[in-house]
Amino acid sequence: MDENLRREIILDHYQNPKNKERIEDTRYIKVNSNNESCIDNIDLYILIEDGILKDIKFQGEACAISTSSTSIMITNLIGKTIEEAKEYIRHFQAMINESDYNAELLKEGIVYSEIYKQSNRKTCALLPYEAIKKVLENYKE
Repeated sequence: MDENLRREIILDHYQNPKNKERIEDTRYIKVNSNNESCIDNIDLYILIEDGILKDIKFQGEACAISTSSTSIMITNLIGKTIEEAKEYIRHFQAMINESDYNAELLKEGIVYSEIYKQSNRKTCALLPYEAIKKVLENYKE
């Protein structure tokens, strides 16, 4: 992916994050994810119905990488089954950790394909994924 396009996508999701909204609805599962070495502190609100991620919102303060990564992740996971979401997360984590992954599956998430070059930013990109992964692994209908 062209470097300028990569920057443009990340900046757009940082300045205009999708699904950024606090939720008070008790049907949503709330999970917090934070990075103790910086300001990144995000709450995810996940609505799962019939094994499908019907809605995901987030709220919090975070750097450009964490915020944009959260926005892109949510956009790509809404409407997926729990298993499809787990598969997406596995491929994203593989990409960040320089393993084999399906770029087509990741859609805009591919903008982080070179984040490994800045190892301190890997944590930022993975922050929301670690949180939602815990929810999906422990979810029982």
